[in-house]
Amino acid sequence: MKKIEVIMRVNKFNEVKEQLKKIGYPGLTISRVEGHGKQKGRIQQFRGRQYKREFLPKMKVEIVVKDKEVEDVVEAISTAAKTGEIGDGKIFIIPVQDAVRIRTGERGEIVI
Repeated sequence: MKKIEVIMRVNKFNEVKEQLKKIGYPGLTISRVEGHGKQKGRIQQFRGRQYKREFLPKMKVEIVVKDKEVEDVVEAISTAAKTGEIGDGKIFIIPVQDAVRIRTGERGEIVI
């Protein structure tokens, strides 16, 4: 099993969610987060004054998938989240050693 963690633009979340539903992954966990990559924020203007916004709003999407389904999920997310501009985000693929369904005690891939 693998955990796929995505840091992405807020305005692309609905497209990613719909794409995941299409390929059979309606379940996911989301968090609203802030951060920056190499660009270190962005210069914005408010009431004629410029200021630097160091941490930009992003969405964090987490989903655990079977090993054989990783590439399909990554491709679906990449396609839906991409704008081609700086700040599109990152996808991290992390090994998951085990999973436990709390209610029944079941373990392994069956719980996802």
